[in-house]
Amino acid sequence: MFVTGRLPIAVGIGVVPLVLAGLSGFSGYAALGIWVLLCAALVLIDVLLAASPARVVVTRRVPARSRLGEPVPVSVALHNIGSRTLDAVIRDAWQPTAGAPAARQRLSIPAGERRRVDIPLIPRRRGELVSEFVMVRSRGHLGIAGRQARHRVRGAIRVLPAFSSRKHLPSRLARLRELDGNTSIQVRGQGTEFDSLREYVRGDDVRSIDWRATARAGTTMLRTWRPERDRHVVIIIDTGRTAAARVGDGTRVDAALEATLLLAALASRAGDHVHLLMYDRVVRARVTGVEGAALLPALTDAMAPVHARLVDTDWTGAFAAVRTLTTRPSLIVVLTAQDAAESARGFLGAFPDASRATSILVGSVTDDGVAALAEQRGSREDIYLAAAAERTMRDAENVADAIRRAGGEALAADPEALPPRIADRYLELKAAGRL
Repeated sequence: MFVTGRLPIAVGIGVVPLVLAGLSGFSGYAALGIWVLLCAALVLIDVLLAASPARVVVTRRVPARSRLGEPVPVSVALHNIGSRTLDAVIRDAWQPTAGAPAARQRLSIPAGERRRVDIPLIPRRRGELVSEFVMVRSRGHLGIAGRQARHRVRGAIRVLPAFSSRKHLPSRLARLRELDGNTSIQVRGQGTEFDSLREYVRGDDVRSIDWRATARAGTTMLRTWRPERDRHVVIIIDTGRTAAARVGDGTRVDAALEATLLLAALASRAGDHVHLLMYDRVVRARVTGVEGAALLPALTDAMAPVHARLVDTDWTGAFAAVRTLTTRPSLIVVLTAQDAAESARGFLGAFPDASRATSILVGSVTDDGVAALAEQRGSREDIYLAAAAERTMRDAENVADAIRRAGGEALAADPEALPPRIADRYLELKAAGRL
C-alpha cells in the first residue's frame, strides 16, 4: 500500500480550520478524531477500489550490449490479467548511471489487455547495468492511496567502450593499403617480406635487382617487398591507481581503451596477431588467440567491466604475464601514466629488455590543463601553480628519457590525440620493416 500527496491535503482541510478556530474541549478533539478516522476510511476505500498490481505479467525487452553514450531502447510490457482496469505508475529500477528518465511512466491498462512502456536509457558508465525489478503502483479512484507490487524481472545490459577513435581508422587503413602494396607504393626495410617480381624502371633501388630472374628473363627484374604479416602486437593497459585520474571528460584508462581499439583494428587488418592484457595486481582482462572480425567484439566485451583500482601496479607481474602470451618477435604497447620519477621506479625497474626483434612503446595520457597552468603569470597564486606545472612536466620528461635509455619509446598526448599517434607509430614501424 502507498499514499499520495492528496492525503495530507485532505487531512489539512479538516484539521487546519479546527486549529484556527481554537481547538479546545472534548468536542474539539472529538471532531478532530472523527475527521482523521474519516480520512483513514477514505484511504481504505481507495485501496480496496484499486486494481491489484500483482495480477500483472511483466516482461522486458533489453538489448544485451550497447556502447557508452548511445541511446538504449528498453521497453517493459505489462499484461493485465485481472478483472479491473489498472491505473498504473511504472518504475523500472535502473541505477543512476544508466541514465533512465526521472519521470515515472503512467498508463491505463484495461482488463485482459497489454501495454508497453518505452524507457530510453543513455548509459554514463561502462560495465554491467542491472535492473532487478519493476515496481507497479495501482492508484484508487480518489487518488489518495493505492496498492503496489514488486515484479522481479531482471534486465541487464553490458555497456561497451564508446570507440570514438573509430573516426581515425579510414585514413590509417588507406596508409596501410599503401604499405601493403595495394597501390603503386612499395617499401623495403629490414624484416620485410618478398612480394613479387617486376621489370626494373629508372629510379628503382638497384639493391632489389634479382640477378637470377634477370638472367632467365633476359631483362632486368626487380624484387618488390611488402611489410611482414603474422607479427604479434601485445597491448598492456595499466588499471592501477594512476589510471583512475580524470583527464578531460573521462579517466586515463578510458583513453587507453580508445587507443587499444584503434590499434587493434589497424593491426588486425594488417594481418598481425593482437593480444590484450589489463593488469594492476592481477589480470583484470585478457584476450589472446582471437583473429579477424571477432577481435574487436572480444576486446570490447572484455574491457567493458574493468575500471581502475586504487592500488599500485605490480609491473614485474605484468611483464611476466606478457611472456605467457607470446615469445615471438612483437610490438609491446604499454598504456600507462608514468609522469613522476618516484612512482615510476617500479615500472622502470621491471622494464623488459628491448631488442631488434621486439619494440616497446609506452603511451601516456597527458592533461592539457597542466601546460596551460605553466603559462599563467597573472598573480602570485598563478606563479606558484605555474611552477608546480613546470615541475610536473619536467618530471614526465625525465621518465620519458629513462624509458628511451632502457630501449623503449615514449609517446605522450591528450586523450583525443593519443590513439592516432600510437596508430601512426605502428604504421611507421611497419614501413621501416621493424615490425
